[in-house]
Amino acid sequence: MWDLPGPGLEPVSPALAGGFLTTAPPDIGKKLPLKLVMICNNLVNYTSETDIDDRYGDLDSRTDSDIPEIPPSSDRTPEILKKALSGLSSRWKNWWIRGILTLTMISLFFLIIYMGSFMLMLLVLGIQVKCFHEIITIGYRVYRSYDLPWFRTLSWYFLLCVNYFFYGETVADYFATFVQREEQLQFLIRYHRFISFALYLAGFCMFVLSLVKKHYRLQFYMFAWTHVTLLITVTQSHLVIQNLFEGMIWFLVPISSVICNDITAYLFGFFFGRTPLIKLSPKKTWEGFIGGFFSTVIFGFIETISLYPFQIHSIALSTFASLIGPFGGFFASGFKRAFKIKDFANTIPGHGGIMDRFDCQYLMATFVHVYITSFIRGPNPSKVLQQLLVLQPEQQLNIYKTLKTHLIEKGILQPTLKV
Repeated sequence: MWDLPGPGLEPVSPALAGGFLTTAPPDIGKKLPLKLVMICNNLVNYTSETDIDDRYGDLDSRTDSDIPEIPPSSDRTPEILKKALSGLSSRWKNWWIRGILTLTMISLFFLIIYMGSFMLMLLVLGIQVKCFHEIITIGYRVYRSYDLPWFRTLSWYFLLCVNYFFYGETVADYFATFVQREEQLQFLIRYHRFISFALYLAGFCMFVLSLVKKHYRLQFYMFAWTHVTLLITVTQSHLVIQNLFEGMIWFLVPISSVICNDITAYLFGFFFGRTPLIKLSPKKTWEGFIGGFFSTVIFGFIETISLYPFQIHSIALSTFASLIGPFGGFFASGFKRAFKIKDFANTIPGHGGIMDRFDCQYLMATFVHVYITSFIRGPNPSKVLQQLLVLQPEQQLNIYKTLKTHLIEKGILQPTLKV
């Protein structure tokens, strides 16, 4: 077979033939066509590269259809509601369950508002942790068959680190005067960012040490999953608390606007919906979207009718909540469709998980923070004072003299007479 003559034969050296000739007769390179040898050699190289890819993981071959389906959540509707609504169709049964649970949640929310700002902060923190848990659990369920080490442990560790950083920044910004009275807190605030970075580095090193051969790429995917989850939940909840410190009204009006839009859009869609709005969420309709928009803007106007000029800001917030806010829900719908799940969890009967209720709230919190910093708030006096108090006495005296001279020139202070 090796001696068959034919057109195009050209002597080939064994060196050029490469790995293909390692098991062939010694003179085979002189009797094969050059092109045939090069093709076979490339095939050998491709096969070896494929073996390497197989050796280090087959994740690249996975498609969306290969993602394992997450088992549907169990129904947690109270038995008393099931019995009371047993005679209704599934459509109306779901309507009543959603309505009753919505009124219950709104009542609890007003109760927490009555209890004060500190309880609201704890509520935001609790919602943040639950949302983080729901998203991380989806990742763990999808990839549980790989038995990745330390995934959940490191995820919760990074959550702790990021919360330490953000809440420390809040304390430094808004409680500077109190911090100056406590020496231990002064040390923690002075080196807060270094401590936060050191804590993160510890988790980073633990992740590197946990890397397992054949699952490298998958572990980096899950590392990114954790960080994106932190970005969505922790960063946004921090902005909610920042808005709360700007005044209770900057907390209540945006949240109530999103709640109003959710309820009215659902009602308009339920009774009048005919035209589908977006493929990501087939139950959303144009009738619900438009009805929710007008209802929310009217609600925002009436809600702050006696608070002029805040009424202008309320209309801007209501417009965003009804036009752009729903895209947070569409984003969540796309995420759930990617992993073949109906809800993030089954925490609230008829509603799904906590994340299902707060997908639009997180987007709204970011807008409110940007709106305040762009159009409302100026420099932060607490932060300026904090920076002044850590200066050396000579530097503080120089700043005092400069500020005094400036105020005298402005006519705010009277110049002192020298005797």
